Amino acid sequence: MSAPVLVVGSVAIDAIETPFGKVDDALGGSANYFAAAASLLAPVGIVAVVGDDYDLGRLDFLRARGVDLEGIERKPGQSFFWAGRYAYDLNSRETLETRLGVFADFDPVIPERFRDAEWIFLGNIDPTLQLRVLEQVRAPKLVACDTMNYWIERTPDALVRLLAHVDVLLVNDAEARELSGDHNLVRAARWIRDRGPDLVVIKKGEHGAILFGPDATFFVPGFPLEDVFDPTGAGDAFAGGFLGYLAHRGSVTAHDLKRAMVYGSVMGSFAVEEFGLRRFLDLPASDIRARVLEFRTMTTFELDGSHA
Repeated sequence: MSAPVLVVGSVAIDAIETPFGKVDDALGGSANYFAAAASLLAPVGIVAVVGDDYDLGRLDFLRARGVDLEGIERKPGQSFFWAGRYAYDLNSRETLETRLGVFADFDPVIPERFRDAEWIFLGNIDPTLQLRVLEQVRAPKLVACDTMNYWIERTPDALVRLLAHVDVLLVNDAEARELSGDHNLVRAARWIRDRGPDLVVIKKGEHGAILFGPDATFFVPGFPLEDVFDPTGAGDAFAGGFLGYLAHRGSVTAHDLKRAMVYGSVMGSFAVEEFGLRRFLDLPASDIRARVLEFRTMTTFELDGSHA
């Protein structure tokens, strides 16, 4: 049976330092964060590469949740490693070290049973590789992808070619502005949509995210938290909640998309409450449901009779 949700991205180890603590061997990588969030809503398959130094046993919590790890290839050499330090506001960070290791030569090969996956998330990798993934899958219902300033600056033509083949682009506000060349997010989203994606999700960190579609715009706020320790991977967790919910529903109606945005914001909020993936190790469904209901309470209101 093929995995309904396929993610292609990085499986890594991170060393993270914030004003509120430090960890030297956190589970990281876009595929890990996405799968940790999405698998709470739908089955997931991962395609990634690790070195022979990576302890895949640390991903047993994903396997126990039904995540298919067959697509994680092990190669001789070092695994992808990233080290970073966040400023006090957690919005800016300094990269201290990046060791790509075997990830530098990552050439995704999609296992046969993953090729019928209906929901695809292309993590933040070279857009040429993202296109290569799409050549290997058969008939996806929805393709979503992420990118970053590195690819926007170095491979803009390949990225624009990719946009013609995806349904959803998820980027942060700075990336949307750089990609489009327009500081206004409404116009930036229109520029992106004109090049292929029906939907553009622009993430604004603690300030929430905006969905731009053909018929409507929908905003979901960031969830107000008392404790925030580590923003690493929050965007990928958002994508996991977003696509995981759509896969769970099996449809992409306007109502589904609005709820998917809420689930994305909820998963992103859980990601930042602990270092790395710790918050997802044993996150109960009841906590997810409770936070979704809190979102509803925070964002729903009725007009009184004196207003239209």
